[in-house]
Amino acid sequence: MTSLNIHHIGSIIFAAALLHTFSASFFEVLAHRLPRHRGLFHLLGEVEVVFGFWAFVLIIVMAMMEGGSAATQYVETRQYTEPLFVFVVMVIAASRPVFVGAQNLLHMLARLIPISRPLALTWLGLAVVPLTGSLITEPAAMTLAALTLAPLAFRKEMPEWPKYAALGVLFVNVSIGGTLTSYAAPPVLMVAHTWGWDSWHMLTHFGWRSVIAVVINASVVTFIMRRHLPAQFEQDQTQQVPLIVTLIHLGILAAVVLLSHHPVLFIGLFLFFLGFTTAYERFQSPLILKEALLVAFFLAGLVVLGGMQQWWLQPILTNLGPLALFFGALGLTAITDNAALTYLGSLVQGMSDSAKYMLMAGAVGGGGLTVIANAPNPAGAALLRRGFNDESIGAAGLLAGASLPTLVAAIFFLI
Repeated sequence: MTSLNIHHIGSIIFAAALLHTFSASFFEVLAHRLPRHRGLFHLLGEVEVVFGFWAFVLIIVMAMMEGGSAATQYVETRQYTEPLFVFVVMVIAASRPVFVGAQNLLHMLARLIPISRPLALTWLGLAVVPLTGSLITEPAAMTLAALTLAPLAFRKEMPEWPKYAALGVLFVNVSIGGTLTSYAAPPVLMVAHTWGWDSWHMLTHFGWRSVIAVVINASVVTFIMRRHLPAQFEQDQTQQVPLIVTLIHLGILAAVVLLSHHPVLFIGLFLFFLGFTTAYERFQSPLILKEALLVAFFLAGLVVLGGMQQWWLQPILTNLGPLALFFGALGLTAITDNAALTYLGSLVQGMSDSAKYMLMAGAVGGGGLTVIANAPNPAGAALLRRGFNDESIGAAGLLAGASLPTLVAAIFFLI
């Protein structure tokens, strides 16, 4: 009975965390209106802090109800590989050599497109970069896309509604853009081995549909934003980095991706990376350690809170038919991490191939609706929120901005 009670309480705390997520911008407003308590309200207004904060509340409640050893055992049996991986990938992908290398490539492609440079770069950041998530992983693609788009589409001078439209497209495109392979998207990783899905299966069942939806979404929102983009945008040539340094960074990034299931190894590589950046500091910019740590804190909190939701999520997944499962997954992924959703689906015995497809399609299709829907979303939010009013991303604005691109993705997944 105690175990059942703590699961119910865990769900209540999870619901409180969701409400807190949707009201994060309200705390930012309070921080400006009540400067005496600005620090507290600013902390509570950080979306990346929300789930970590409520995870601590759950641990404290669990310790009071079941004892400290039970609470400690629960926390220690969670799997934190994904938060650690996202932290490491974010820092390396946003490093100056990797970013400058990516920018050089994007500017080369932009010159081949017969439109203005800012318009071409915006389209590439919303379409091509998210699709590279199938190769370099979604968190890395999100980081590079956010850094590319920040000075173009997420400037203070830009009206709010185009920014939310662009953010919704970015989040949706990254979520579905990682489905061309079997190793790059967190929700795919959770089931690929269990269901026997290789990269060819992902490409032929999901990938081609995702490419079409990504191109449509990016093209529509770029057209909408064309009048709000800067007239000119030139690459900063002062940031150029020697080729050998760029190649070393890219090599470390590739090794981390290959070792994504082995935290001891990729953390060791990351420590080497930190030493290398210190040794060649003149070719580096400040690493985004703070932003990456906040994102990892967010995801770790989601892991702790999400472990208490199986009692109500799994029966839903078991009892729905294939089409209902698609729309159920599409809605549920907005309030739970889509990787957690597909993981729970992998525990269900005897799922038909069509049910598996619908679960995955709904999970990745709804991955842009909220900040918590897909693991890379907090990374994008952390890097882009300064371009929004009060430096905060409103949940309602994101939901509105992501609705149309989500519909486009859903249509192609259901064809």
